[in-house]
Amino acid sequence: MKTASVKELKTELKDCSNSELIELVLQLSKFKKENKELLTYLLYMASDEDAYISNIKIEMTQLFNDINTSSYYFIRKSVRKILRIVKTYIRYSKKKETEVELLIYFCKELNNIQPSFKRNTTLKNLYERQILFIKKSIKTLHEDLQYDFTIELEKLNS
Repeated sequence: MKTASVKELKTELKDCSNSELIELVLQLSKFKKENKELLTYLLYMASDEDAYISNIKIEMTQLFNDINTSSYYFIRKSVRKILRIVKTYIRYSKKKETEVELLIYFCKELNNIQPSFKRNTTLKNLYERQILFIKKSIKTLHEDLQYDFTIELEKLNS
């Protein structure tokens, strides 16, 4: 089956009635967990971004606390999983401020892991990539936000 382009889908959806659209969205939400999560974000959380961010931070803290620190293998595996989850939440929001704030929090939590991630090359590289990504994202923000996030980033590196 050939997948339709976004433009084709958009023109087709314009011709649908409200009830048909509701039915399509509900059917779409049944297929993938991500679709349901995105729909939940758009319907309930998009209006209150601060609450959304704080909920993700709470979840992130819990995930970091649950990491099995007996070996670096388990730490790497868990940290990658947490980062994948955070990136998914960032994709739902599409806001650079949310992205920067969540990635800075991720790096703070990674800094608190015992044994230190700095003894493992893979984790150290992952951390440095996230720092570079944060710096790149900060440049796209408003000047005031750039200043605030840059200060937080400097605290992280010290």
